[in-house]
Amino acid sequence: MVPPIEPSAPDDVSPEDGGTATPVAWGPATGVGSLPGTDPAEALRLVTGELPDFPHQAELPDRGPGADLIGRSAALLVDLAVELTPAGWRLVPRAGVDLRRARELLARDLDALHEVAEGYAGPWKLQAAGPWTLAAGLERTRGDRAVVDAGARRDLAQSLTEGLAAHVADVVARVPGARVVVQLDEPSVPAVLQGALPTASGFGRLPAVEASVVEQELAAVVAALPVPVVVHCCASRAPLELFRSAGAAAVSFDLGLVQDLDPIGAAVEAGVHLLPGVVPGTDASLPAPKATASRVQAWWRELGFPADRLADAVTLTPACGLAGATPGYARTAMAHVREAARYLRPE
Repeated sequence: MVPPIEPSAPDDVSPEDGGTATPVAWGPATGVGSLPGTDPAEALRLVTGELPDFPHQAELPDRGPGADLIGRSAALLVDLAVELTPAGWRLVPRAGVDLRRARELLARDLDALHEVAEGYAGPWKLQAAGPWTLAAGLERTRGDRAVVDAGARRDLAQSLTEGLAAHVADVVARVPGARVVVQLDEPSVPAVLQGALPTASGFGRLPAVEASVVEQELAAVVAALPVPVVVHCCASRAPLELFRSAGAAAVSFDLGLVQDLDPIGAAVEAGVHLLPGVVPGTDASLPAPKATASRVQAWWRELGFPADRLADAVTLTPACGLAGATPGYARTAMAHVREAARYLRPE
């Protein structure tokens, strides 16, 4: 069992101001995480070229097992091991070849980071599966998904938090000027809340988990990480109010899927940063960047906030990861959100 981790104050908390966090310097546009391709250095050059004010660590699932969301995140775990089975990733007593491969891929990403971005200074985003999505994506050694076992969830969350903190330190060691934020990807949370996750057999559904439990366990991870946390969910019915209540510094979502504006308004009032996804994650015909900016401005007016607050309150992104897109579209999508963000600044 992984020992409990005590929450630590984020880097942007100043002891002189009584512990009040200073604002995070979010960039105007960034990516969600995944990209097509298999070369981490090439992917980083693309990201830093197209999103120079707020790059993100590129995830490349085309490299195969261990580069996918669950395998990559499991490579961060401390004192816990996984292996790949025909049904997916599973917790096991000892590390084997599958986990070694996932960790080697992560190490190559860090090598590429040092090669491409050593002199960078500014906000830099890392991504990993959040505790609920990781627990939903891992099977126990004997039994169903780890998400049904409170003890397994606790161990996973503590191990993930410890591993992510170490990963942040590894990134900063290679890019000393990086002001790291961590994005927790939680696409499985709506299914967890609705009781929509299938059992291991596929013939049933796992019971729903109460929202208060989901919030409490997510909040423990957010509070324990040493840097600001973005919680991302591009699924429909993303529980943005839950993410805000769990202490997220920012929430990331598909703008086209959000019907209820009240949680967005509450987040803005609470000082939570917004990362709305404004272009599809797969190949599509895009409007002019100015038209996308106009859409965001109209949405902001509907929220009822002053126009001069918009540029500082949002960071534009694609709606979801770009791993399913062609390389040309991935580049276009990143350039599009960067250019659209320019129109949000008051002249």
